[in-house]
Amino acid sequence: MSAADGRSGPVGVALVGAGVISAQYLKALSGFPDVRVLGVADLDAERARTVAAEYGVPVAGGVAEILALDEVEIVVNLTIPAAHTAVARQALAAGKHVYGEKPLALDPVDGAKLLAEAAERGLRIGSAPDTVLGAGLQSALRAIRSGLIGTPISANTAMLSPGPESWHHSPEFLFARGAGPLFDIGPYYLTALSSFFGPVRRVAAVARQGRAERVIGSGPRAGTRFPVEVPTHVTALLDFATGPSASCTFSFDSPLPRTLVEITGTEATLSVPDPNRFSGELRLRRAGDEEWSELPVTGTDAGRGIGVLEMARALRAGVPHRASAELGLHVLETMAALSASAETGAFQEVGSACPAPEPLPEDWDPYAATLTVG
Repeated sequence: MSAADGRSGPVGVALVGAGVISAQYLKALSGFPDVRVLGVADLDAERARTVAAEYGVPVAGGVAEILALDEVEIVVNLTIPAAHTAVARQALAAGKHVYGEKPLALDPVDGAKLLAEAAERGLRIGSAPDTVLGAGLQSALRAIRSGLIGTPISANTAMLSPGPESWHHSPEFLFARGAGPLFDIGPYYLTALSSFFGPVRRVAAVARQGRAERVIGSGPRAGTRFPVEVPTHVTALLDFATGPSASCTFSFDSPLPRTLVEITGTEATLSVPDPNRFSGELRLRRAGDEEWSELPVTGTDAGRGIGVLEMARALRAGVPHRASAELGLHVLETMAALSASAETGAFQEVGSACPAPEPLPEDWDPYAATLTVG
């Protein structure tokens, strides 16, 4: 990958989508000296202006307005899953690199087309989640790579919750195609596992839908019923090309919220922080131990947006970025294969192979000014 076209200094970014998640991105990105947030766009222009004003962003309005800004090099695509591909293609056509929220696209075919279009134009695509770059998962990755647990054998993971409709003011899209617990929460777990073990080779799954309707629990539309279009409980089995296997449960049907990630090796088991968080406890237990041992957690917990920053720095340096579209596409293909397995009752092969990204340096600092004008 090459560096930007002769540019230097901080990288200009703009956000498309001023919904709930945008606040987390803007809070973090506004504090990173190596990026400059120049614009916010939304279908609701007034909402874009309100969000932009809150964070001191100079331009707000429609997508065309922010794509017309020459200083914008990376478009951060925070739209709903159904709009991910169209917005990404629009940004690529305008000569912008794209960092998108997960999933990369609604299906692997569209995802592969995006990668091909970006390559043809000499542009980059990055893909959430960037929680995998946070202190918790990076410390786990370094522990596994160091041989602390011996040879990895298996993983046991679970994300159980009653569903996001209790707190989200407009949760319908989270129960539509491209979402549900597998496509909305699955990327956090599958990205972490693919970073630990490498690519998935084949999968099997069963899936159920707990209720045909849900009820919005908060906000001005509280009490409104809406249909559920996707499975809300998925149990999955993953077989990795490097040897380990994993069992995963993703559910919006559990009254008891719970998260679990345990990686078992020939020498020990590692209890890993919630992949939807940037930090947390990292614990080790060897055979014969009566209790877990706490391990040091080092790195950043700066929040959503560190993937954009790491991509911006990599762009300037002309090196690959870690929250890559290739990894995002592999995760998307894995989820699509799980959906197909749940429908057919048979194992499904995952065709792509994406190398696991290297860990970030322990001293990687998002608040350092590393990009100078030259």
